[in-house]
Amino acid sequence: MNNQLLQRETNYTEIKKTTLSLLTVIIILLLSIIAWWLIPTKDPYTLEVLSYQGNIERGSAIFQVNCAGCHGINGNGNVGPSLKDISKHKSEVKIINQVVSGKTPPMPKFQPSAEDMADLLSYLRQLS
Repeated sequence: MNNQLLQRETNYTEIKKTTLSLLTVIIILLLSIIAWWLIPTKDPYTLEVLSYQGNIERGSAIFQVNCAGCHGINGNGNVGPSLKDISKHKSEVKIINQVVSGKTPPMPKFQPSAEDMADLLSYLRQLS
């Protein structure tokens, strides 16, 4: 009887250790994912874009030539979605990645210079 009780206690202790180890791994994984989302980008292109203030007038001209066909003349949407209040929904880093990646068909990959991208961002920021 004492051996069975001792065996149960040993099993319970092992289960607690295993559960604690699993929870530790899950917490570390979650913290790593959160840190990855919160750490600013190290991408040189994005850092250069963000170093410019941007010019709204130039950004508007870039938008009209490259984006208005799908997103509408005023960014209201057409074939592509509306870009009104886009800066409230996406960070500048995410907007830059969206524009240059080409990973959201049918939007083509677009590689403006860093200064042109900063100008485009300044234009998009003021769309409301």
